Amino acid sequence: MPSFATEVKNELARLSYERSCCRTAELAALLRMGATITFGLRRTFGLNFTTKNAAVARKTLQLLKSEGGGIQTEITVRRARQLNKNNNYTVRVVPSPDVAGLLETLGFLHDDSLNMDTDMAILKKNCCRVAYLRGAFQGGGSVNRPEASYHLELVTGSYSLGKLLYTLLKRMDFPAGFIDRKDDYVVYLKEGDAVMDFLAMIQADEAVEAFEVARNVKEVREQVNRLVNCETANLQKTVDAAGRQLEAIRMLQAADAVAQLPKKLRQTAEQRLAHPDASLAELAEMLGVSKSGMNHRMRKLRELADALPAAQQ
Repeated sequence: MPSFATEVKNELARLSYERSCCRTAELAALLRMGATITFGLRRTFGLNFTTKNAAVARKTLQLLKSEGGGIQTEITVRRARQLNKNNNYTVRVVPSPDVAGLLETLGFLHDDSLNMDTDMAILKKNCCRVAYLRGAFQGGGSVNRPEASYHLELVTGSYSLGKLLYTLLKRMDFPAGFIDRKDDYVVYLKEGDAVMDFLAMIQADEAVEAFEVARNVKEVREQVNRLVNCETANLQKTVDAAGRQLEAIRMLQAADAVAQLPKKLRQTAEQRLAHPDASLAELAEMLGVSKSGMNHRMRKLRELADALPAAQQ
């Protein structure tokens, strides 16, 4: 069974956009997250993009062909040798003079110098910022199944890219966090509403629907648990109260004092002894009195028991 993150990436990989600026932004983020620049003869550039997700590999190839003009691409699959390990898919852009134009369009190349720090130049529109975050998630994102704890993260080996992603999310009012983990930098969201809003923003509609269903189920379960806990607590209180009442009545029995009790108190003591598991309300109904009246009688029995000489208790 694929992970929830894989399902989300597969859904996102099926999306297409009319605006070329959004395609450029998504491709730029994908390549920033998972590509390396290679060098060929005569100072030509190439690209190698690697992912464990076949749908993301196809999406990257599709975007490269829409943006790349005359570039040559090829895709290879490295089979996993270990059980349950994902294959690695590598999309290769063959080094050629045409690749420089692609890198300039993406903002990776400026005045014959590589720009490894920021993509802000292509992120002026809100639609492009959303597309960039969509690409970043496909390239290096993960999200827990909604049945588990809420957690979404974007992982990159570049500090500057991590800070850029963190800045974008903060500017969009997401409660994002930023940490380093071994050799990686992680931008994360860990609030349920924030994770759902992010998935909705990048148009992972099926994932949002699954999130809402799971969240509703979780809320119902929590409500049922609260009711069960409340009922359990009330039952325990009833048991404890009955135990204290029985203790007082048995103390009176041991002192031969039950027979001398007023009729109402004697009937109450006898009913409690006859029905040790009954609630106060049930005893009150048996004797035809109010619950408060029954409570008053029980307090009186307790007081009489406490007033017994120590030798008789």
